[in-house]
Amino acid sequence: MNYPKIEAKEYLQRIQSLRTRMAENGVDLVVGFSNLLEIGIVRYYCGFAPVNESSAIVIPSEGEVVVCSGQASYDYCQVQNILPDSRIAILPEIGEVSGFEYDTEGQLDFEELFNQIKAEHSDVKKIGFIGRLIFPSIIMDKLRKVFADAEIIDYDDVHYDQRIRKSPAEIEIMKTNWDMVSEMFTNVVPNIQTGMTERHIEGMFEAEMMRLGAESYVQSFAPMVATGPKNSYISMCRNSLRKIEESEIINLAAGVCYEGYNGIICSPLVLGEIPQKIKDAVMCAYDALNYASDKMKPGTPCDVVLNAYTEYLTKYGYIDYCPYGSLHSTGMLECEAPTFTVANKRIIEENMAICIDAYFKGMEWGSFRIEDCYLITADGAKRMTTYNDKALPKIFK
Repeated sequence: MNYPKIEAKEYLQRIQSLRTRMAENGVDLVVGFSNLLEIGIVRYYCGFAPVNESSAIVIPSEGEVVVCSGQASYDYCQVQNILPDSRIAILPEIGEVSGFEYDTEGQLDFEELFNQIKAEHSDVKKIGFIGRLIFPSIIMDKLRKVFADAEIIDYDDVHYDQRIRKSPAEIEIMKTNWDMVSEMFTNVVPNIQTGMTERHIEGMFEAEMMRLGAESYVQSFAPMVATGPKNSYISMCRNSLRKIEESEIINLAAGVCYEGYNGIICSPLVLGEIPQKIKDAVMCAYDALNYASDKMKPGTPCDVVLNAYTEYLTKYGYIDYCPYGSLHSTGMLECEAPTFTVANKRIIEENMAICIDAYFKGMEWGSFRIEDCYLITADGAKRMTTYNDKALPKIFK
């Protein structure tokens, strides 16, 4: 398996691309914040993702970028931050959430840091912040205090728009994720047996992804193994000690994270004799996913794809079990902004990485999800996770 990395020159290109947008928008300074819900904001620009702490990055329109670490991850930040022409600051506001106090030499708080930035860039009139759902008030209050005369605007949309089209280096890393998650499912699923608990199977997935070279499970959730009519109904869950039985639905959802990027597969499974009604539903979802993905070509509005999916389910009588037809970007998050909806009619473009999620919910025997990752090429969508395409027709036809 290939294990590529993002090189320093690409991080410089990302900073320059952001600065180009900053100049277009009249923005003099950008402050980004990451925690474990959105670890990719800071990592996207410098390579640093902390352990057990949050992080931040301060990007002026020109000059030195400041990568911000908590106390415990400072040594790790020195290794992981590979953005040239940047410096590292230690700040307690992004340290361990328990407020554990370190007596670390050289640390300063965000008010002191922003005063340093103001002294270096005295003409800051407009500031963009990234992380609208997670940006801490303690940092925002100090930003407003120091730059009292500046306009502060939400800069999430600019940031995520930058991430939606993948570079050649990103595509190579994501291919590694897609190969890894496909091999993981191929190796783990045949070893699942009746009598195993959901948590046992979760452990099988985690052990295999580590063996294959992942840095962690996907940046959204640990492997989810939702079984039987009751547990499979829950869209997002923690696994239980319930033991799986023959002829019941098993909803498998697992993904890998490598170099900050993610690959995901969701796949139904039934052990032993499979009831015909489960076979019919799974194959309809699989066929609907294929029907919709055939329409994902550069220049196509996303509503064409989403409507094709719902029209297919309506034709075959399953639309009442479809809470949504999901089409979303993927990358440094498994489900990454901006979204694709019928209303926004976002245009599908070459070099986007997109997940299609066929979700059937609330049948009397349970619920399931089929999800795969696609790369948009000049010729259309290429399915990059290979397990479902090989396994589902074999298991359920």
